[in-house]
Amino acid sequence: MWPYGSTNPMTAKFQAAKEQAANLIQPGERGAYTEEMFREDFPQFTKKVTPENDGDPEIQDLLPQGILQMFLEQVNDSVLPSRWGSMWRYAAGLYLAHFAAMYLKTYAPESSGAAQAAAKAQPAGVIKSATMGDTSVSYDNSAVTIGTEKWGSWNATQYGQQLATLARLVGMGGMYVI
Repeated sequence: MWPYGSTNPMTAKFQAAKEQAANLIQPGERGAYTEEMFREDFPQFTKKVTPENDGDPEIQDLLPQGILQMFLEQVNDSVLPSRWGSMWRYAAGLYLAHFAAMYLKTYAPESSGAAQAAAKAQPAGVIKSATMGDTSVSYDNSAVTIGTEKWGSWNATQYGQQLATLARLVGMGGMYVI
């Protein structure tokens, strides 16, 4: 073995390879996804507003600025470039789009009361049956509730479903050949 007091010269290289293979977060690592990237990648979360004086249309976000900033912080803490490689930008956008869509499902600029505010938070599934006389609609929430057992709310939007599919690929890990 190695003489007392000395170390294997390959230790540092082995540790570096082990950390990379283990997919460990590097100290200080963060994503750098921005509002501009999100607006470019997912324009469906913006609207064009034409000023009264017929000037150039202004692009406005559909999310309140504070909520958008909070989601940007979350995505940059959660979707790390070193793990996603070339899929990083799309994955980061899907993450933000998922939470934006979930937020907008419950959004109302104001509510007339607690019941109206709470009604926006009801989960909705696929329409299971509908009748016309005396109006009756029933929903099948099983796809969302079964899906949330393993993937939380990610099955509640198409953005989340796409991200979960990509995450399965990214999380497959590499191979170790001896």
